[in-house]
This record gives sequence, C-alpha cells and structure tokens, in this order.
Amino acid sequence: MQFIERAIWFIETRFAEDITLDDIADVGGVSRFHLSRSFGAITGQPVMTYVRGRRLTLAAQKLLDGAPDILSVALDVGYNSHEAFTRAFRDQFGQTPEQLRAQGIADPQRLVEPLRIDETLLTALPDPRIVDGAPFRIAGLGERYTFATNHGIPALWQRFAPHIGHMPGQLGDTTYGVAADFDEDCSFGYIAGVEVSPSADLEAGTAYIDIPAQRYAVFAHRGHISTMRRTAYSIWAHYFPSSPFIPTGGPNFERYGAEHDPHSGDGLVEVWVPIAR
Repeated sequence: MQFIERAIWFIETRFAEDITLDDIADVGGVSRFHLSRSFGAITGQPVMTYVRGRRLTLAAQKLLDGAPDILSVALDVGYNSHEAFTRAFRDQFGQTPEQLRAQGIADPQRLVEPLRIDETLLTALPDPRIVDGAPFRIAGLGERYTFATNHGIPALWQRFAPHIGHMPGQLGDTTYGVAADFDEDCSFGYIAGVEVSPSADLEAGTAYIDIPAQRYAVFAHRGHISTMRRTAYSIWAHYFPSSPFIPTGGPNFERYGAEHDPHSGDGLVEVWVPIAR
C-alpha cells in the first residue's frame, strides 16, 4: 500500500499546485493505469477528483475564514480565472463562492477531508495462481460504471440471468463478469456474460468482448459475493504494491464456475487480473 500512501502524501503537500496524474504516478513509482485503478478500488473515487475536491475545500475554508478577495483565493488553489473557479466551486458545493462566504457552507458533507486508508478492509489472500490464458470471447449484457455507481452491477446480472444457457454459440456453463476499457475518471465497461464461439451469430444489442491471450494472477474469493469488496481492496492495496508483477490494464474478469452458487451467492469466485513483470 506504500505507493498509495506516497501518492496521498504528495497530493496533500502539493494539491494547490498544478500537479498532474503523471506527477502523482511518478511519485508512487507506478503507471498511470496502476495508480488510477488502485486509487479507485481503495478510495472509491478518481485521483484527480480527489485533488480537485481538496483544492476546493481549501478555498472554501479560506472563504469561511473571511478571505476578502475571491480571485486571490482562486489563484491560490490553482485556478486562473474567476469564472473557472466559480464553475468548479458550484459543481463541488452547490453554491457560489460569494454565497458560501455570505451564508456559510450549505452542505458540510461536500467538503473533502484528507484520505485515510481503511486497513480494516484488508483480508488475508492466498498467493494467486499465475496462468497463461488463451484468447476467448465473452458475450452478454453490458453497461458502463464507476466505482461510485458499480452497486448497479447485481441488477445487470439479474437482467442477464434468463439468457444463460440460451446464448447463441455458448461454450460451457461458466459465467464471467468482465471489466475493461478503464478510464482515468474510474469509469469502466462491464459485461455480465458467458463464453461464446467467435463465429456465433449474436443478436442485435448483445455486448461482447474479445479477450486476448494474457498472463494472469488468479485470486480466489471464497465466501459470500457481498464480501467481494474486501478481496478487491486487498488485491489492489496489499498484493500488487509488494508483488513482482504489475497489472497491465487489459480486460480483467470474475469467473463464476461450478463451485459458485448463483442463487445463494456463496462459493468460489476467481478474480483474473492480467499482469506483467
């Protein structure tokens, strides 16, 4: 977890300056993808959203303390114009700088306090298997999510459940939850699906993804699916920071095989993360 702690320290000492995602990744000694993916999994928000929130919280505190010149406050926290500052401030707090200075903070919960890593979410993980996976195609239903909206994924699985066993060209009974196309705002595409033949004649509106040959670290999650967050948190906060492997950013997936009971939510789920040394 040290690289996340270094990243947070760097942000906290420099957030009023013009820092970039690359600057923060360099301090952590990891790639932009590794930083974005890990920070999102651990904190539930994108790196630069946190940076912006800390900047604007500092500005709000200056205004609450009686700073008379709004433009000076804007410049102090990295904004080059009153207009840009006011727009960002309203998006963050639901009120303009002038309104906050005159009336106080309308919603204190919108203030962004310094992050603290929640080590209570860490769980002991067995060492992953290292597997060279062959290419294959997954087809099903897909949506785009962020770490703030991924609570909608179970509903996607409910919608997909009647299609299991009836997908054109379906290969086997194993189901897959594939996450791919990660963006720096922590959004990602997710498909609830099954493996299908690459030549399958898929129905209009079916989402699919061709997963290339990749080397994976395969983690075992045992227990109820509702505790999956602990496994994901531990993979990104504990395993990768001390591992000789780094995540590549390719499609990763949950694999629900015969040892998983989809009705009770209990059993084995494998988490396959593509890696390189």
